[in-house]
Amino acid sequence: MVTKQQVEAWVESYVRAWSTGAAKDIKALFTADAEYHEWPYATDWNGRDEIVEGWLGREPWQQGGWTFEWSLLMINGDTAAIRGTGVYKELGTFSNLWTVTFDNRGKCTVFRMWNNEV
Repeated sequence: MVTKQQVEAWVESYVRAWSTGAAKDIKALFTADAEYHEWPYATDWNGRDEIVEGWLGREPWQQGGWTFEWSLLMINGDTAAIRGTGVYKELGTFSNLWTVTFDNRGKCTVFRMWNNEV
């Protein structure tokens, strides 16, 4: 079972990786065979290397600055539900719902995000 502290540390690391855009920071979040799915954009990245490549392809989204606020909605076993709001100067505001499934080391095995522009 994943703990609240593990989820909080993981999300903080996720935000840091989004800030740095460093491949090593992104890789540290995910298992080698992790899955990353996002709707409505039909993003399906399979494996850590594909996740890093896809993530780095979104670096232009950060132009002009951004902020992200989040809250933990619940934990059920090895999966956490997280609500987030990203505000991008160039893109607008997006409301997110994440489900993140963790392995026993606190790394993400399956990431699912529903992303809605508000």
